[in-house]
Amino acid sequence: MTSAALSPASSPGWKAWLIWSVGVAAYVLAITNRTSLGAVGVDAADRFMADASTLALFAVVQLAVYGGMQIPIGILLDRYGSRPIMTAGMLLMALGQLTMALSPSIGIAIFARILLGAGDAAVFPAVLRLVATWFPAQRGPIMVQFTGIIGQAGQLIALVPLAALLHATTWTVTFGSIAGLGALFTVLVAVVIRNHPPERDADVSVNTDTGVVRVVTSAIDTGVGIRAAWAHPGTRLAFWSHFTTPFAGTAFILLWGMPFLTAAQGLDTSHAAGIISVYVVAGMALGPVIGELSRRLPNQRSYALVLPAVALQIIAWTTVIALPGPAPVWLLYVLAVALATGGPASMIAFDHARTHNPTHRLSTATGVTNAGGFIAALIAIFLIGLALDLQGAGTPETYSLEAFRVAFLMPIPLWLVGMTFILIERKRTRIRMGLDPERRR
Repeated sequence: MTSAALSPASSPGWKAWLIWSVGVAAYVLAITNRTSLGAVGVDAADRFMADASTLALFAVVQLAVYGGMQIPIGILLDRYGSRPIMTAGMLLMALGQLTMALSPSIGIAIFARILLGAGDAAVFPAVLRLVATWFPAQRGPIMVQFTGIIGQAGQLIALVPLAALLHATTWTVTFGSIAGLGALFTVLVAVVIRNHPPERDADVSVNTDTGVVRVVTSAIDTGVGIRAAWAHPGTRLAFWSHFTTPFAGTAFILLWGMPFLTAAQGLDTSHAAGIISVYVVAGMALGPVIGELSRRLPNQRSYALVLPAVALQIIAWTTVIALPGPAPVWLLYVLAVALATGGPASMIAFDHARTHNPTHRLSTATGVTNAGGFIAALIAIFLIGLALDLQGAGTPETYSLEAFRVAFLMPIPLWLVGMTFILIERKRTRIRMGLDPERRR
C-alpha cells in the first residue's frame, strides 16, 4: 500500500465532518456521564444514606476503572477500530446510567459507576483516532484541540440542566433520561461512524497523541514495556507533571466542589453551579493559550507554565480555607479559575512524553503519564472523604466549614511531593538532553 493511501484526503469532505460531529457529540455525552454525580453529590448522599468516604468511593471506583482501561482500550482500538469500540463504550454508559437510575443500594450504584468508567474510557481515544484517520495530518492538532474544548461542554450540561431536572422530577427519571440519550447515541455511533475512508482498504493504528498513522501489523503492540519508558527521566517528568497539575480540579468538579460551596460556604445551588461553570469555561479558554505558550517555550515549560499553575492553585486553595469565615464570593471565583489552569497545564505532560520517547514506545510512555493524574485524583478524593468522616462530618447534614477546612488540607502534600519530583526529574532530563552539565560525584 502506498503512503498516499495511508493519508486522509488533503481536504476532508462532508462525510469526515459528519463522522467527527457525531464523535464529538458522543464525547460531550461521555463527559456529562463522567461528571453527572458531581452536581448532585448531596442528593446522592441522601438517596443512598452514604457517608463521605462512601460517596468518595463512587468517584474513586469510576476513575480507577477509567484509568485502568486505557491500555486495553488502545489495544482494542488497534485491532477493531473506532466504530465497534465506541459503540460498546456508549452502550456501557447507557447501561451504567440505567443501573444508577434504578439502583436500590450503594453496591449496585457503585457497579453502575464501574460501567460508566469502562464506557467513558473508550470514547475520547476513539474520537482522536477518527481525527487522525479522516483528517489530514496538518489539521490534526487543531481538530484535537477543538474536540477537547467542545467536549468540556458536557460538564456544563451535568452542572445545570441535569441538576435542575433532578430537582424538578426524580432520581429515576433524571438518570433514566441520560440512559436514554446513551442508547440513542449507541445507535447513532453504530450507524454513522466508520473506521476509515472508503478509499483505504485496511484499518490503521493511530497514536492518539501524535497522530502518526500506520497499517496494523499486529493486534497487540505495546512497545517495549513500562520499565523502558520509565527509565527515561523525560517520562518521569511527564508523570509527575500530570500527577501534580489537574488532580485538585478533578476532585473539585467530580465530587467535592458542590458540597463545599453549598454546605460549607453557604451558597445556594444556582450560585455554586455558576462558580463551577466558571471553572469549566476558564479551562476551555486557557487551553489554547497555554498550548501556544508551551509551543514557544519548549525548554522552559516546567518553570514557565507547570510550576506556576500549581503555585497558583496552592495559593488560591489555601487562602480560601485559611479565612476565619466563609470566603467572599469573588475569591471563590478566583479559586475556580486557579483550579482551571490545571487541566491545560497537564497537557504539557504529554508534550514531555512525546519529546523524550521514540515512536515505538510512545504509547507506553503516554499510558504511564496519564496514570499520574488519575492516581493523584483518586488519593485526593478518598482522603478528603476520609477526613470528613473522621471529624464526624461525613453526611450532608453534618458538613461544616470547619470540617472542610481540615479535609481540604489533604491535597497540599500531593502538590508538594509532585513539585519536588518535577524539579528533580526536570534537572535529570536537562542533563540527559545535554542542556545542563552532569553533576559531579
